[in-house]
Amino acid sequence: MRLSRYFLPLIKENPSEAQIVSHRLMLRAGMIRQLQAGIYNWLPLGYKVLTNIANVVREEMNRSGAVELLMPTMQPAELWEESGRGDYGKETLIVTDRHDRKMIYGPTNEEVITDIFRKHVKSYKQLPMNLYHIQWKFRDEIRPRFGVMRGREFLMKDAYSFCADHETAVKEYDNMYRTYFNIFRRLGLSAIPFRADTGMIGGDLSHEFQVIAETGESQIYYDAAFEEEVRRDVLDIDKLKSLYSAADEQHVPESCPIPAERLKTARGIEVGHIFYLGDKYSKAMGATINNAAGEELPAAMGCYGIGVSRLVGAIIEACHDDAGIIWPYSVAPFHVGLMNLRSGDEACDAMCDSLYAALQQAGFEVLYDDTDQRGGAKFASMDLIGVSWQMVVGPRGAQEGKVELKCRKTGEKQELSVESALAYLQSQRPVS
Repeated sequence: MRLSRYFLPLIKENPSEAQIVSHRLMLRAGMIRQLQAGIYNWLPLGYKVLTNIANVVREEMNRSGAVELLMPTMQPAELWEESGRGDYGKETLIVTDRHDRKMIYGPTNEEVITDIFRKHVKSYKQLPMNLYHIQWKFRDEIRPRFGVMRGREFLMKDAYSFCADHETAVKEYDNMYRTYFNIFRRLGLSAIPFRADTGMIGGDLSHEFQVIAETGESQIYYDAAFEEEVRRDVLDIDKLKSLYSAADEQHVPESCPIPAERLKTARGIEVGHIFYLGDKYSKAMGATINNAAGEELPAAMGCYGIGVSRLVGAIIEACHDDAGIIWPYSVAPFHVGLMNLRSGDEACDAMCDSLYAALQQAGFEVLYDDTDQRGGAKFASMDLIGVSWQMVVGPRGAQEGKVELKCRKTGEKQELSVESALAYLQSQRPVS
């Protein structure tokens, strides 16, 4: 993409309305603009990152055996009445259509997915089944703040499992527990799971996942053994579940079961939550299956959420410096920022055009700054938006066939021939 054709409204100064780092940087980097309280327009750069995160989530969910579908944003209120949940309280947006039927803008989808299941699945032979979608939700927060970290409209991955018995349902719960670690690892994040309250969703087993970030909203405490365990290629779920972890309101120093030298503390941001639901919804809504013994029983359910749009903010909170965002390669809006320091110079233009074509041919997402801005402004913009690699072409380099290559994460710079620079970038691609 040529920057001269791209829509990237950058802001030089910190916006006064932004209280946390991710909100400030998302506004300054031209990723989002507020439409009204807690509701944002996702501009091209922000939408690109959002899509990249959703794709990582999608790939890992598919790899786990889950199957993607898409449910509507609007739900008939009678489904919520049938399940016994009623509604989500004052956070629920309820409207009445022209036929005087109450509709809910979905904050979650347990009722809708259970309705799908009960209409089409009757035998244990069709199970286990895990269905998910990535869809917009709405919760009317009383005090939306912190940009996309606590908005009213947000993008969420929610999955729902159906099993014939408790034992199989717990195995699927553990499958999602493992999958969440895989997702966060691919996003370049360290995540710690905590036993959590089931809240409005219900059920009797729940874990929330907190991403470690200096600017996180919660103080968290956990066993140092987590850091070693989560780096293993094959995760030991039972071991991970046995390790101590607690958020600030749950941590009681006097009764902490691990020694002080093993207790780690950090700030955390909640980005995911998984629940074992049992028959809370399936029994109320008649979602039954015939088991191997011929008995008709409610399906054992689980549900698993990840805040996809919230992850954009969480990644920035964990990955930034004074100059701007440092995106993990897996979600970066562009892999390479190609900068022409002398637009209009014949040699610089020719070299940049050739590099632009070669990089795209090699499969890199490229933002080519072909504008007539000064070099300092170009460098500052690329640092701000967090492009993984910066490739700089100036008059001297164009004459000598060399480019300057800078790694955004480390700040390391190298002067390389065109061929060496392309080969080096290829070698630095992470394996997903």
